[in-house]
Amino acid sequence: MKRTLEEVMGEHMLSVFRVAYAVLNDRNDAEDVAQDTFLAYHLTNEEFETEEHIRRWLLAVAVNKSKNLVKSAWKRKNRPMEELDETGTAVGFSTEEDRSLLEAVAELPLKCRTVIHLFYYEDYKVKEIAEMLDVSENTVKSQLHRGRKLLKAILREEWEDE
Repeated sequence: MKRTLEEVMGEHMLSVFRVAYAVLNDRNDAEDVAQDTFLAYHLTNEEFETEEHIRRWLLAVAVNKSKNLVKSAWKRKNRPMEELDETGTAVGFSTEEDRSLLEAVAELPLKCRTVIHLFYYEDYKVKEIAEMLDVSENTVKSQLHRGRKLLKAILREEWEDE
């Protein structure tokens, strides 16, 4: 099963962009990664079994391309997340509460941020995330645990400041 690029982009563009954005915290870089991900889909000879297989493959490619970009020499400096759309909310998130949570997730270390995004925003199970990231299920569980703990501390700090 290989769907047209236009169909796949229409169906999965937002998810691919959001996972890249979750890793990179930069709209332009996330757009580049999304574009590279769909180019990789267009060029692959892989036969996909289901629509879910396509989605999982796209997200795994986007995560890997995002991680490679983070590791690249010119991208080593962290830039603050200031990417807002015309409504003043973070890209792809509709409320101030969503934006606040996204900003807290963006403060997490890369590994935790990635698994938190895949688990909560993309609704993948631990086993599926482990397969996507080529790590053990226990690694994903510990990164989720660590990420939740850090998120709790970040959010508690924000609430106490208000």
